[in-house]
Amino acid sequence: MKEISVEILGATPIVEKSWAAVLADLTKARLTTLVLLTTAVGFYFGERAMDFMLFFNALAGTALVASGAAALNQWLERDYDAKMRRTQDRPLPSGRLQPLTAAVFGGLASVAGLVYLALAVNPLTSVLGAVTLTSYLFLYTPLKRATWLNTAVGAVPGALPALMGWTAARGGLDSEGWALFAIVAFWQIPHFMAIAWIYRDDYARAGFKMLPVVDADGRRTGRQSVSHAWALCIVSLWPFLLKMAGMLYLIGAVLLSAGFLWCAVQFARQLTLARARQLFLASILYLPLLLVLAVLDKVK
Repeated sequence: MKEISVEILGATPIVEKSWAAVLADLTKARLTTLVLLTTAVGFYFGERAMDFMLFFNALAGTALVASGAAALNQWLERDYDAKMRRTQDRPLPSGRLQPLTAAVFGGLASVAGLVYLALAVNPLTSVLGAVTLTSYLFLYTPLKRATWLNTAVGAVPGALPALMGWTAARGGLDSEGWALFAIVAFWQIPHFMAIAWIYRDDYARAGFKMLPVVDADGRRTGRQSVSHAWALCIVSLWPFLLKMAGMLYLIGAVLLSAGFLWCAVQFARQLTLARARQLFLASILYLPLLLVLAVLDKVK
């Protein structure tokens, strides 16, 4: 593939990408995949008799909303993304897409997804999708430049897709759906603290007030990671206590949560890049493994 040696920020050359790769970047394909995983698990636990068409519609509508939200987020933050090395290669700061293109795509995908969910799934799931979209764009996104509490706010739209999957299948809000929501919400805090610690100079350069940026000695960052990992240990037991999953899940949840907590404690004690990367790696292994265990050991 031909490379174009145009410099951005005087540091990184822009590499030519296919339209598919640019679209994947614009829709944050890896994040959207995780969103769909949690939605699918929520649906699987909510369903009584598997309706594959309803399952497809729930995932398709959620994918549209998530993709639109990702594009609109990048449109809103394009100037800030250009200041960060980890985001300067995204479609807008790199110049691969024009802002209007991203805004139109994001708006159309978001609206289409919400309408699709309302018509093909149910109105409640569409309402939750709208709450996810608006809280992500109009609460979490601006709060990143105002207060380090943005991470706690952002955990809500990050966890709502699991609840959307439940309501898509069940049609209502139940304690089991909220249990899945709580797991994803508490998981996000240690996960993001690790990321923010690794890239705290980048976030500071862009003016984002992440906790590791404003927390000079890192003690609060460590405490937040450990406290939420502890909370995750507790809420990860809810699927067993609510008779959603069996003993295999319980054993796996205890072991996985203990390992995740250990990584959070080690990060809090040492606050090094190596420990932050260790916690990050543990986080990206923890959630998929826990959800797979829950699916494999679902109580019929």
